[in-house]
Amino acid sequence: MTNTWLVATIVAVVAGCVGFFTVLRGSAFVAHSVPEGAFAGAAGASLLGLNTIVGLAVFAIGGALGIGWLGRRGRHDVVTALALVVMLGMGALFLSLSVEYAPEMFSLLFGEVLGVSSSQLLPTAVLGVVCVGAIVALYRPLMLSSVMAEVGEAQGVSSRRMEMCFLVVVALATTMAVPVVGALLMFSVMIGPAGAARTLTNNPLAAMGLSVTFALATVWGAIVASYLSNWPIGFFVGALGATFYVAARGIASLRRKGVVHPGSEPSPAS
Repeated sequence: MTNTWLVATIVAVVAGCVGFFTVLRGSAFVAHSVPEGAFAGAAGASLLGLNTIVGLAVFAIGGALGIGWLGRRGRHDVVTALALVVMLGMGALFLSLSVEYAPEMFSLLFGEVLGVSSSQLLPTAVLGVVCVGAIVALYRPLMLSSVMAEVGEAQGVSSRRMEMCFLVVVALATTMAVPVVGALLMFSVMIGPAGAARTLTNNPLAAMGLSVTFALATVWGAIVASYLSNWPIGFFVGALGATFYVAARGIASLRRKGVVHPGSEPSPAS
């Protein structure tokens, strides 16, 4: 359980930070596609007898860069969908060629946060530090390219370069989180809390802080609820993430009607 709390906390912090920019940039589909597509890499690594983390990293980074490169020459959503289909097709092929049933494949889809081993702590922590460090280093240019791309271009901030850098960060976050929360649940942790935070405030630092707070509350609450009820942790992760978002939309609606008055008006993102 100690390993569970530590790893889940790391995943929540990273998901909250990366998820904020994912929602801000309208890249939710990418955040959905990269983890699921990276599952094919894990299946391929398992077939070859390699560490599944290696397969995850290769497919996550390769898929993210492929989406970024092909997206320049076509519709981004179409390219993302095609990349997802291709990687899932390869995953199905790899699994069909395997002669052994691998419970690890199930855990990579739905997560195994209650069965985290000590050997997973260090790789998860290292990748988590790298992801958060990248967000800190890229914060200003990434924010500028996300909300005012034309102004950023005028100041020498390349939107294409920022897009590629951000996609690599998403891929690294995927590689870190999928073995813990699963490919399907990574999307819930990254989008639900961040979407709720973005609804409540336009202040970027405040929104990122709220995103991390909501993500922590989601994974911590899911662990406790799963432990007490013996229900799948994935159910609680998805339910809590959706609850935060619905509650935030309700609060925002009340604010617009003048029922709830925030302490101060949020400053516009800049």
